[in-house]
Amino acid sequence: MSTCSTVSQDLAEPIAGTAATATTWLLLEQPGPWGAKALTQSHLDPALGRALEAAAKGTGVRVALIRRPGRHADCGNLAERQVYAAHTAPGNVWLHAATTHDPEQLLDLDFTALGMGDHHTFDSALQGRPHTGDPLALVCTNGKRDRCCALLGRPLAAELATSGVEGVWEVTHLGGHRFSPTLLVLPYGYAYGRAQAHAVKEVLHSAQEGRIVVEGCRGNSAWERPGQAAELAVRSAAGEYAAEALSVVRTDGTAPRWEVTVAHVDGRQWRVVVAQGASLPPRPESCGVSVLGSPARMDVTAVRELTVATALAS
Repeated sequence: MSTCSTVSQDLAEPIAGTAATATTWLLLEQPGPWGAKALTQSHLDPALGRALEAAAKGTGVRVALIRRPGRHADCGNLAERQVYAAHTAPGNVWLHAATTHDPEQLLDLDFTALGMGDHHTFDSALQGRPHTGDPLALVCTNGKRDRCCALLGRPLAAELATSGVEGVWEVTHLGGHRFSPTLLVLPYGYAYGRAQAHAVKEVLHSAQEGRIVVEGCRGNSAWERPGQAAELAVRSAAGEYAAEALSVVRTDGTAPRWEVTVAHVDGRQWRVVVAQGASLPPRPESCGVSVLGSPARMDVTAVRELTVATALAS
């Protein structure tokens, strides 16, 4: 039986504009097994998991669990846990790190402030500091959500780790199982799908130098799906790969058609038309779902650079 990721790749389903949406990521180390809803189905106190979900709701913060690549024994409590927070909106990108002996400290965070890009609450509550190491590569490996994430994600994470790549973690959920193996690169917040180890190394090397690799990119989590597709289209059209050079400044319209304005830090602007289509023929959107579906796809139909007068008028 074909997996959802095999079918998606065989049908050449477009990957741009499929990243999970979050302006800020909050990551808590939690070894051991994960259930499909990992925040409440792991060795983390489920009451704490529910409280974190409630605190993050509507703030732009996405909470996920991470663990080191490798075997995951059914272990008990971890004495000291790694915690990361990353804001992904261009112009205010940051990645801070901390450790904690008590994960309930995360409830002291101001989630609204975190979602808006203010790291002071993270620093004060957890004695956080700027992350000075290599970019983080978060590989989705949660087979309880979809078997593709375990079958494809865990070998990728292990290969990266054993080859000496720093900053590799397994993560509970990035969405888009059918694009496995999937990963998120922080601090810039770009997600990738159908990832292979050699390509991930190039992505991480580029991120270390403040550049973005467009090939295989699903989009920047700071934007909604139309904005993700539009920004990647502008990068390709303009040959612009500097990580924080572009921002989505305006999105007009509703499904199935949007006009997205993408701005460059140098003042240039582009108007991008994005149309929502249905991926045909119907296919499994996840290995855990027996019903076939036609997942929405973001198709860029036009990219037009605006003149100064047009940009000012808009």
